[in-house]
Amino acid sequence: MLLEFRYPNMTPIIEQLYHDNQQIFGPGKIQAILKDRGYAISQKTVADIMHQNGWFSIRPSSKKMYLQAEERKRNILNQQFQVSQPNEVWVSDVTYFRYNNKMYYICVILDLYARKVVAHRISDKNSTQLSKGTFKKAFESRQPTRLLFHSDRGANYTAKTFMTYLKNLDVKQSFSNPGVPYDNSVMESFFKSLKSEKLYRTELHSTREFQKAVDDYICFYNSKRPHYVLSNRTPDAYEAVFFSKHKDSLNS
Repeated sequence: MLLEFRYPNMTPIIEQLYHDNQQIFGPGKIQAILKDRGYAISQKTVADIMHQNGWFSIRPSSKKMYLQAEERKRNILNQQFQVSQPNEVWVSDVTYFRYNNKMYYICVILDLYARKVVAHRISDKNSTQLSKGTFKKAFESRQPTRLLFHSDRGANYTAKTFMTYLKNLDVKQSFSNPGVPYDNSVMESFFKSLKSEKLYRTELHSTREFQKAVDDYICFYNSKRPHYVLSNRTPDAYEAVFFSKHKDSLNS
């Protein structure tokens, strides 16, 4: 049984400590911090959780393993945002929005062909579980057969559990280069539109209203908002044209 399910509350805490300390601390130091904060968890359990998620201390003894992991994080997409069909390339990212003195994280997956949002989820934690849950929602809905999935190198996308999950689905991962936001500019553009066209202009009175505002905007974005890259058609309309033209081959 995976430890992330036996210790559901500890995994995101360990993940945060690992990244807050520049990936330097190993299980011993992280367990000491947890103990100081009142958490009863053994160093072995911390080590097992970190190992399962690929969170290795960047020290000379771990250098080879770290470099091997970095080699797998290639930018396959390389800013080639024009694709030939739906479910060929998905891009994803997580943004945050502060409401009522609390941070909320919005994970979105967008199909590059029609610039269509194919899944989104909101959480009060930016975790691997958020990204994995969003991807699972999109994958089960769309059932792609050959897919490239592009994201930044955030911990929620590079965690061993997430990368193994995609590998088992035969999904190839692509990663933006460090410090190059243009490598995922389609997602950056979507989040800018979501905030400027909806969230910054909406008076919110509850968390439920915030969640509904995100849901409503994505529905509007997919079905009613023309996109200049799509010859001023909506994502839904642009995708529908493709499926109409290729319905015989898709059904064969």
